[in-house]
Amino acid sequence: MFLSSKSGPPAPEHHGVPSALVRATDWSWRILVIGGALALVLFVVVQLNFIVIPLLVAVLLSALAAPLNDVLLKLRFPRWLATATTLIAFLAVVTALVFLVLNEVIRGWEKVLSRIQVVYDELSVYLLNSPLEISEQQLQAWFTQITGELELNSSWILNGALSFSTSIGAWLLGLGISLFALVFFIHEGRKIWGFVANLFPKEARGAVLGAGLAGWGTLLNFVRIQVFVAFIDAVGIGLGAFFLGLPLVVPIAVAVFLGGFVPFIGAAVAGAFAVLVALVFEGPFIALIMLIIVIAVQQIESQIVQPLVMGKAVRVHPLAVVIGVAVGGFFAGIPGVLFAVPIVALGNVVIRYLAAGEWLTDPVVIGEKVKAKR
Repeated sequence: MFLSSKSGPPAPEHHGVPSALVRATDWSWRILVIGGALALVLFVVVQLNFIVIPLLVAVLLSALAAPLNDVLLKLRFPRWLATATTLIAFLAVVTALVFLVLNEVIRGWEKVLSRIQVVYDELSVYLLNSPLEISEQQLQAWFTQITGELELNSSWILNGALSFSTSIGAWLLGLGISLFALVFFIHEGRKIWGFVANLFPKEARGAVLGAGLAGWGTLLNFVRIQVFVAFIDAVGIGLGAFFLGLPLVVPIAVAVFLGGFVPFIGAAVAGAFAVLVALVFEGPFIALIMLIIVIAVQQIESQIVQPLVMGKAVRVHPLAVVIGVAVGGFFAGIPGVLFAVPIVALGNVVIRYLAAGEWLTDPVVIGEKVKAKR
């Protein structure tokens, strides 16, 4: 009569062990199991990075190309024709950008080399005649040391960027996998995810399907916003470089655009590139103006543009972005930095979706279940 009315098996007795320690132990082994599973997944991803990285590239590219494909489908294009048109248009844009950058670099390469030589000679004369009493041998030693450091850092960066392989064959393999996967992601990505969801136990299929679709919608919004924000940065800084009369305006704008997809690091590197070009070709005063333009454009983008266009569904806390970029760079170099923010944004929405049990009332998931029963 005096027992608790709560149903369920009685709690196990732990003679002499404080209840707080028992609860801590229960949580500890669960955390260890989850950590071990994540470590195993990470190990498999690292071992199969020659496949994983091209697939992730294909996912991002399909998110970029999906809006055009959706528009064509709404215009009653056959699905195969919409897919082919989307791929041709996408590859045409990429080819045009590469051609513009290469053409600009080739045209101005001799001018760049000659200007760098002039700047080096002027700096050497200034240091030799300065009160620092620097000798020509010291200058040569410093130049050799700096060159060695640059080669070391360049090799480290390239090793991070090409960690999955350094051979041309692996590059071609990765490119082939990305293009092949891109075709199917655009053409029947929803069916592919439905097939993946069906691999899970029946009770979990609705949650997996709904979480994947919610994450895909967030990824689409995130990519669109990043493209728009990167375009704003590229136009602002590119126009600044153009009106200051700097060379390599197109490569600067393209570098800023690509850097916009890597928060903090990409923007800083692209801005530093623009300022360096201004310093080498026009001197400290123009470089200072270029620096002010870069800071102004990035402040407008971060304080005005992003809050206006970025919805709550894709908003990621800056601390999570910084930690994600740092962890991604540590484990996978430049590819990790590139994919860190999309993965964080997608994971944020998927976890919220599952924690709230939204698949139970999601009309899309309910509709898919009805179709499966027919």
